[in-house]
Amino acid sequence: MSRYPKLALAAALICLPLAGAGATKLGIGQEAKPEEIKAWDIDVRPDGQGLPPGKGTVAQGEPIFQEQCASCHGEFGEGKDRWPVLAGGHGSLTHDRPEKTVGSFWPDASTVFDYVKRAMPFGNAQSLTDDQVYAVTAYILNLNDIIKDTSFELNQSNLASIKMPNKGGFYDDDRETAEKHFWSVKPCMKECKAEAKVLNRARVLDVTPDAKTGPRVD
Repeated sequence: MSRYPKLALAAALICLPLAGAGATKLGIGQEAKPEEIKAWDIDVRPDGQGLPPGKGTVAQGEPIFQEQCASCHGEFGEGKDRWPVLAGGHGSLTHDRPEKTVGSFWPDASTVFDYVKRAMPFGNAQSLTDDQVYAVTAYILNLNDIIKDTSFELNQSNLASIKMPNKGGFYDDDRETAEKHFWSVKPCMKECKAEAKVLNRARVLDVTPDAKTGPRVD
């Protein structure tokens, strides 16, 4: 029972009318206007849907990148300090320390445009025009040898057709079919195996320190 029965009763009476309110408007706020929705609806899909009209070349993107992006990502996308590396890393995904860059890892060129438009430059996001974003995207792709012609014009019509080197490294989640044979409608909850065997212990794996070598805690 509540320690404050009168307070609990009052709270219940206040909430009671709202229970049957359904879709009744509460008179709070206002409906979003088309231009307000448009300002938020800026995501771009891999197939290019969502790309705005615009265009830009590698040559146009270079000065924009140097002014707006190089302070963090380096003049050639090599990254500065701990900021992300954008270029290079080709063939490194099988290494112990893979370099996941736009050219070595990203599967879709549209992701570059989407991210730059939505979140860059850092601290001044969405300050670039669509033409500038196309140009910067073209320059980043050029740094990764994906677009080699500096006069190539990237635009709404051709961006989705750009083929990324690691496109084949991504695939749809197929566990529903590939792992279906592992599933069971009635999972075993008891007497599932004749016996259980201990295959290893933490001490053998050198995970748990022994009393002599472990740190002393006062």
